[in-house]
Amino acid sequence: MISTGNMWILEKNTPQQPGGLKQRVIGALLYCTGEMKQLHTHIQDKSFPLQLSEWCLRGISRVILLNNPLSGALILAALLLESPWQALLGMLGLLASTLTAIILGQDWEEVSSGLHGFNGMLVALLMGVFSSAGDWYWWLLLPVCLGGATTTFLSSSLAPVLERWDLPVSVFPFNTVIVLYLACTGTSNPYFPNYPAQPPGAPESTNHTQLHVPQLLQGMVLGVGQIFACDTLGPSLLILGAVFLFSPILAVHALLGSVISTVAGKSKRNKKTIFAGLLF
Repeated sequence: MISTGNMWILEKNTPQQPGGLKQRVIGALLYCTGEMKQLHTHIQDKSFPLQLSEWCLRGISRVILLNNPLSGALILAALLLESPWQALLGMLGLLASTLTAIILGQDWEEVSSGLHGFNGMLVALLMGVFSSAGDWYWWLLLPVCLGGATTTFLSSSLAPVLERWDLPVSVFPFNTVIVLYLACTGTSNPYFPNYPAQPPGAPESTNHTQLHVPQLLQGMVLGVGQIFACDTLGPSLLILGAVFLFSPILAVHALLGSVISTVAGKSKRNKKTIFAGLLF
């Protein structure tokens, strides 16, 4: 309250107004969505470990075409909830590919936006999924680190070639490294054994026409989580929430792709094929 002569004027305190609080909440939510460029700019003059943490979180989200460190943090939480061992493997592969890109002197903007990390994480996750040695098999850390670093070498060498045809490198390094790893190890390797692939012509499960709606709805959400090899509902919901945080429209598209592939794959009753629809 301010006195002006014989008149008293009430001074407005904007932060205490409901409208001001609502605007701050909406502003904070909007700050956390999209690519969070303000945070990216603010963290540039911070210490290297803090910058590396942001780059890695963006690299995690890059696996599903996002670029948001909070989305990456949600996905990392989902991986820890699903399997701490898988989370450890994924982070090691991510760190190996990101640090290799820094050592090789790759473009700083690409490194800081996580473009040199997601291939390494995918390789590490798939090595853990295919390994038949079980969790906490420490020998697996060696191919995980080597495979993650190799994806950066492949990415940096293929980029100048593919750019001539205006083609992205995308997940080509991940596909190349994981196929070579599986071809070189096999099922009887004494150090890195893998699960046997189903032989051609093997009998498939009987087709059932009975529809279980709860299982079908759950499979639609699990299809999103299968990108990170998550088989349970909680982590899959966290991953879907991470996509929604970056872009609600992209989350709808991801869920729609999972729905279509779930319905299409109902005859095989194999939810691990659901995530293929998300590639569209």
